[in-house]
Amino acid sequence: MNTSWTWAFNDYDPKKERLVEALCALGNGRFATRGAAPEVSADAIHYPGTYAAGCYNRLSSEVAGKSVANEDLVNLPDWLRLRYRCVPEDGPTGAWLTPDDPSLRHHKTSLDLRGGVLTRRMLFQDGHGRRLGVTHTRLVHMGDPYLAAQRTTFRAYGWSGTIEAEAILDGNVTNAGVERYRDLDGHHLTGHRAGVGADGVAWLSCRTSASRIGIGVAVRTVSRPIVAVATSCTQTTTTQTFRLPISRNRSATVIKCAALYTSMDRPQGDPLSRAVEAASHAAAFEVLLASHRAAWKRLWSQGEVNVPGEAGRILRLHLFHVLQTLSPHTAEMDVGVPARGLHGEAYRGHVFWDELFVLPYLTLHFPEVARALLMYRHRRLPAARTAAQRCGHRGAMFPWQSGSSGVEETQTLHLNPRSGRWLRDHSHLQRHVGSAIAWNVWRYGQTTGDTGFIEGPGAELLLDIARYWGSVTIFDADRERYRIRGVVGPDEYHDAYPEAPGPGIDDNAYTNVTAAWTLARARELLDRLPEARRRELVEQLGPDEATLDRWEDISRRMYVPFHAGVISQFEGYGSLAELDWHAYRARYGDIRRLDRILEAEGDTVNRYQASKQADTLMLGYLFRPAELRALFGRLGYGLDDDVWRATATYYLNRTSHGSTLSSLVHGWVLACQQGADAWRYCEEALLSDVADIQGGTTGEGVHLGAMAGTLDLIERGIAGLEAGPGGLLIDPVPFREVPRSSFTFCYLGNRGVRVQLLPGRLGISVPASSLASPLPVCLAGARLAAVAAGEERWFRLTGD
Repeated sequence: MNTSWTWAFNDYDPKKERLVEALCALGNGRFATRGAAPEVSADAIHYPGTYAAGCYNRLSSEVAGKSVANEDLVNLPDWLRLRYRCVPEDGPTGAWLTPDDPSLRHHKTSLDLRGGVLTRRMLFQDGHGRRLGVTHTRLVHMGDPYLAAQRTTFRAYGWSGTIEAEAILDGNVTNAGVERYRDLDGHHLTGHRAGVGADGVAWLSCRTSASRIGIGVAVRTVSRPIVAVATSCTQTTTTQTFRLPISRNRSATVIKCAALYTSMDRPQGDPLSRAVEAASHAAAFEVLLASHRAAWKRLWSQGEVNVPGEAGRILRLHLFHVLQTLSPHTAEMDVGVPARGLHGEAYRGHVFWDELFVLPYLTLHFPEVARALLMYRHRRLPAARTAAQRCGHRGAMFPWQSGSSGVEETQTLHLNPRSGRWLRDHSHLQRHVGSAIAWNVWRYGQTTGDTGFIEGPGAELLLDIARYWGSVTIFDADRERYRIRGVVGPDEYHDAYPEAPGPGIDDNAYTNVTAAWTLARARELLDRLPEARRRELVEQLGPDEATLDRWEDISRRMYVPFHAGVISQFEGYGSLAELDWHAYRARYGDIRRLDRILEAEGDTVNRYQASKQADTLMLGYLFRPAELRALFGRLGYGLDDDVWRATATYYLNRTSHGSTLSSLVHGWVLACQQGADAWRYCEEALLSDVADIQGGTTGEGVHLGAMAGTLDLIERGIAGLEAGPGGLLIDPVPFREVPRSSFTFCYLGNRGVRVQLLPGRLGISVPASSLASPLPVCLAGARLAAVAAGEERWFRLTGD
């Protein structure tokens, strides 16, 4: 077995089981199933879960004396359940076996990344020396996005008798996977009906209670050897019982093939009848396994990012989970980027700004998926326009948390587990999500050359976001600058000034600078559009010449606060008290969630120069040093390398890294500066989920932005790749820990362009029958050459 393609857990640890379930989840971009043991239902250790992209439901709950409504990604019926026990010829019937049974002697979970297959192997031994080997092999089909399957093989050692196995289809499930949400209603499914057809296919239908999404699940269960099957049903559950002869020379197998449909699927049809049809006629397990592996092989060839060593192995796991959440099947759906993947219920499955970290990779490798994710935002433009109007503004004000409809889904109250108190939540004031969407629109257009999108839906997105920034920005005559007030920045800890009567802070540097950038790009795009399309957009959205002149002025005179020779995170940040970081680390050890610690003490992080994650330094993630200098220069500020380096150092010393994205951004910024600590932060980003550095959060769902961001770190950060209409710009950052890398990507609609970065050498190849004209290549801004179709060229690097 090639360990570089395998992720294995060689023993069973109940404390880590939910982490294993999340990291071993299987999906195909349409739905995913956590890597839970099939023998168990949800309890304090195990949490089976199946989630369909875009399947949300809203429930109201009584919390802290208030009624609050939350929309959640719904946990769907459990198709996995299979419990079993031994009936020896020479002894009494044994107990139902699970990984928690004291007779467990061996347990190994292996995730085959190359083929997208999960295998659990267990060995049980009773007090009489009788042993039972159990192997589960599971897939969620990447070729047919409606199918999943599991094969369970039993082997007897030292005894003969019968295996009694119950194959269960369980609709009696709730959303209960996040402890912090324990006081919220999680009963999303209603209207259950269940049964078993004459052909032995078990079926279950239900719907979500408020969104009324119909759900149909069908499971065809077969055994080897074939035996008579007893069935029983309740309104929410079906059970099929198999009694399988087993001996030292005769194994037994149970295979479950599941089909999942919802009323969201296109073309529309009855989910239950479609599921029964699909399960009844699905191919044999071996055939499904072969076609599933073939589908993954195609994905890997298109999404390739190769790095040697342990870093490369982790990157492959990250890519695996990105593709399971956002595969080519996603391009056919109306869904966004769920921040925690389809792997759990944290953040309620909502869509934040994580596409800022996800779309750069997808745009280079799976542009059709990136386009679909941007169209998710475009379809919600009406909701964003309505939100802006209700606040007295123009344009589109996108929500911080989005779900099914595009209205604001950010919770109004959140629980501090440390104090047990429910607190007001003001994170909906993170208006910078609009600039993230604009940045992705611009990058997608530059990389793909998709004029149909950039002149159509992309232009509407960019211009409406610009209209919002132009509307919300106020002019300060004393400073002769434009300002944005009452927001929350990416930091999230600072949602108000100390002792202030209301929420929000003023002139968050990241928000202001990205708003100015958005306004400049919107004006530039309008100038580049064909005249007919330009007139159409002006008539539709109304940016007259006076408005466009104001956009131009704002993009040149937006206020950015400074203090002590560095960029201020927001106006007044430098006047806040300094925190005794040493004392808090000595007292608590892990202070990533410093906000919870201080609140539990009766204090607030709003009083201190202490940030949760990269905020001001996010500018260094979006813009390369030269771009950032030019952007600040346009605003009338000097930003040389010394000021930016001082700014990075300043905030590194005042950040608790309470988000997995923080180490990624800090590593990126330091890498561009060739800072000594760059790899430490990059490595932490790589380990954020596999080592669960946030203290138990990975078990609630992976951090998709951080995972995709590490892939982007290799391609655009370390290799320094920028693909634009003028060709490829490559500006590598020497990294001893990543001496080699290679990746194959799509440029201007042409697949198979390949970059290889070796010590002192750069190789670029263009496949035959690709690119009508040679591909221009610039290294660190200097034009090198042009690479023609069917050609591979190597260039020497200096300074390594």
